[in-house]
Amino acid sequence: MPLPEPGPLTALDVVELKPALEAILMVVTEPTTSAHLAQVLERPKRAVDRALRELAAEYTEQGRGFELRFVAGGWRYYSRVSCAPAVERFVLDGQHARLTQAALETLAVIAYRQPVSRSRVSAVRGVNCDGVMRTLVQRGLVEETGSEPETGAILYRTTNTFLERMGLRGLDELPELAPFLPEADDVEADSQEGSAIAEAVAMSR
Repeated sequence: MPLPEPGPLTALDVVELKPALEAILMVVTEPTTSAHLAQVLERPKRAVDRALRELAAEYTEQGRGFELRFVAGGWRYYSRVSCAPAVERFVLDGQHARLTQAALETLAVIAYRQPVSRSRVSAVRGVNCDGVMRTLVQRGLVEETGSEPETGAILYRTTNTFLERMGLRGLDELPELAPFLPEADDVEADSQEGSAIAEAVAMSR
């Protein structure tokens, strides 16, 4: 019986496994399982597991400033512990800069919706908030607080530093949100809530 003709090559077929894994892991915001990576890249899970372990070992052997860790059931890049002084210096240097409008709006959404996931914050604001969320965490204004039971997504809340910077004794001193919300008949709730929340927080400063 003649062998079946091979199908046409897809874009994934021509991408080498290790570079593909590196590219994906550069953009993930939470640890990603090898099973998920294998599914996305249409490669055997055993091959993905092996490639991830080899990448982790290569980074360590090369003394790179980052490392690939297996944490909470998945893989993700982290800065190497030995480089902590440099990272700390960079983060502390950024403390003196004013928050951008995007950071203020993101912080406002977290303040009113906490505990809340990154994806939910992005949905409320209508834009990807991953970079801004990292900035807020680095500034000590936001912190992780468990995960959603249904999805496993990391949840975030504001910190005591946030209260100190805002001059609040507690979250109950945040202004009521309702007066800042437009009529429900005129807008979509999620797309407008981010601006309304930001205005409410601005009033409390």
